[in-house]
Amino acid sequence: MAQPANTFDTYDSVGIREDLSNIIYDISPEETPFYTKCAKSTASNTFFEWQTQNLRNSTSDNQHIEGDNTTAQAVVPTVRLGAYTQIFKNAVVISDTDNAPSIDSAGRAREMSYQTLLIAKEQKLDIESSLFANKGNVAGSNVLARQTGGVDSWLITNVDFNSAGGGANPTGNGTDARSDGTQRAFTQDQFDEVMQETWVSGGKANTCYLSAFQMNAALSFVGNNNARANVSGDSETVINSMAVYLTPWGSISFVPSRENRSRDVFIMQDDMWSVHVLRPTKNVELAKTGDSTMRQVVTELGLCSKNEQASGAVFDLTTS
Repeated sequence: MAQPANTFDTYDSVGIREDLSNIIYDISPEETPFYTKCAKSTASNTFFEWQTQNLRNSTSDNQHIEGDNTTAQAVVPTVRLGAYTQIFKNAVVISDTDNAPSIDSAGRAREMSYQTLLIAKEQKLDIESSLFANKGNVAGSNVLARQTGGVDSWLITNVDFNSAGGGANPTGNGTDARSDGTQRAFTQDQFDEVMQETWVSGGKANTCYLSAFQMNAALSFVGNNNARANVSGDSETVINSMAVYLTPWGSISFVPSRENRSRDVFIMQDDMWSVHVLRPTKNVELAKTGDSTMRQVVTELGLCSKNEQASGAVFDLTTS
C-alpha cells in the first residue's frame, strides 16, 4: 500500500521533540572488595611504620632438674617495617556554559556534579588496583611520585610460584616487586598447599581474591558444591558456585575480584591488612583560570601488611 498524495508524516514534520531517556544506564564495575575489607587507620606522616613479632620455634625438651639454676632464653626481637602513602588524584574541568543551571541535561541535574561522582568511583577502583599491584614502595622526590607497595611486594612465606620458570620472591619488606615466572594452570593442590602452609605459620586465612578466570578453575575443585537442586515443584536450578571452601586448615570465602592481576590468587587473613589514610577522599574546587571550573578528587593512603605470614598466594597462573 502507498500513502495518499500529499500525506504529511513525521519524516516531513519539523519541531518534533527528541525522545531521550532521563536515565543514564551504566553497568561499569564498582566493587572494591579488598579495599573495602581493609581496616582503615590514620597516618600522621607520608612514611608510616609498624612492628611484627614471631614466637621462637617450640621444643619438646622443656624439662628441668628440681632446684636447678634458671638460664634465660634468647629474646626474639620485633621486626620494624614501613610503607609510604600514595596520592591518588583525578580531576575534571567543565565549561561554565555546560554547567549553567539553565542547561537541561538528560540524566543529570548538573554536569559538574555528575562528572565528579564518576571520577570518585574511578579513583576507588584505581586504589583497589594499586593495592593488588606488583610494585614496591617508593619514597618519591620532587620529580618522582611516592608509591605504596602492593600485596605482591610483601608475600614470601606461604607462596606457590614457578621458580623453575623464573619466578622469584621479592625481599618481603614491601620495597620491591616479585619476579614473574612462566605461567601454569591453577590447581587444587597448589591452593591446598598454601592454605596448609598459612595455617602452620599461624595464619587464619579467610578470604581468597581471584579473577573470574581463576574462579572458573576453582569450581572444578573436588568437594565443590556442584549439584542440581529442586527449587519448586516444576523447576530446578543448577548450583555451580563456591562461596565458601572448607579445608582442614579452615574455611575460606572465594571473592571474585576484577582489579587483582589474573595471574595471582591471594589467600588472605583480612584483619592482617590495613590501609593507613593520610588524607581522606575529598572533593576540591581548584582555582579558576578561565571560563570553566575544575574540580579534583584526591585521596592519600598506603597499604600496611601487619604480618605477611598470616596470608599466602599462588602466583604465575595462566589467564586464558
